[in-house]
Amino acid sequence: MIAKILGAIAGKRIAGRNNKLSGALLGAAVPAIARRGLGPLGLALAAGWGAKKLYDKRQANRTPTPPRVG
Repeated sequence: MIAKILGAIAGKRIAGRNNKLSGALLGAAVPAIARRGLGPLGLALAAGWGAKKLYDKRQANRTPTPPRVG
């Protein structure tokens, strides 16, 4: 119930002054979409983050660092 109320408030802000009803309907649909979509989206984002970390680490190992003169 709290998710629907927060979604309706967010939808109202998204719609602005012109079309309050469509914003409220959009806001009410957001929790249902979030329940189904955020799991796979989170998994995809985590996999991309891990791949980027691995790529950066490999690139750092390939690039020779110049000797320090001190």
